[in-house]
Amino acid sequence: MARQPFQRHRSGSKPGATREQVERRERFERARRESLRPESDGTVVMYGWHTVVAALKNPARHVLRLLATENAARRLGDEGIQPRIAPEIVRPGAIAERLPPDAVHQGLYIEADPLPSPAIETLPASGIVLVLDQITDPHNVGAIFRSAAAFAASAIVTTQRHSPDATGALAKAASGALEHVPLVSVQNLARGLAALKQSGFFVVGLDSGGDGDLASIALRTPLALVLGAEGKGLRQLTRETCDHVARIDLPGAIKSLNVSNAAALALYMAGRQIERQ
Repeated sequence: MARQPFQRHRSGSKPGATREQVERRERFERARRESLRPESDGTVVMYGWHTVVAALKNPARHVLRLLATENAARRLGDEGIQPRIAPEIVRPGAIAERLPPDAVHQGLYIEADPLPSPAIETLPASGIVLVLDQITDPHNVGAIFRSAAAFAASAIVTTQRHSPDATGALAKAASGALEHVPLVSVQNLARGLAALKQSGFFVVGLDSGGDGDLASIALRTPLALVLGAEGKGLRQLTRETCDHVARIDLPGAIKSLNVSNAAALALYMAGRQIERQ
């Protein structure tokens, strides 16, 4: 008797899949999620050429395990990159099976300790700091890190809850920026902003309902730019703690930007204004 297809569809399963195929897929997904989840000791996962190479070059990053394909290991040698830990040479599939189906690992994968997170009170009172108010999408936060590194931001501040861990997709989207921009994690954002103000930071929130265009506000350093999650924006207490709440006026038909794009534009606008002073 022919095996009948298992009709109940679950996430990731194909129509007509047998019960055994569905269960096998579910076991794979559970194993994959466990492989990406930070361990109890805080171990993080990174993959992709730029992400891993930046971590290998960072003396402050303690790498616990390095997987590399033959081609990737050869390229490391050709570019004079000497890891402090010997790579385990594996086939591409051995890395791919640890990652989401659409992850591009480029033959490199590491497990490492997280970098130390400085206390917000110890941040130097200089430059520009980005503060993220419960932005949860790891791709957005990773892209914000990349922009922060490009515009020489001093640090990024996030909340301990409702923020993605600096691992996996976030690290890949950051493309090595995690090694250059300190990540500060605070339990209470309002108190964190108050600590920045105590250190002399001028705190400006960015919100579509801001009082004026960011370009029209007289900015100064040290400066903290606060961004809220897409859709929700800044929380009420966050808005009340800011010195100003500004918007970014746009000339086109669409009047809002993805939060990572808004962060890049705000850093550029603030940096140019401060340079002209």
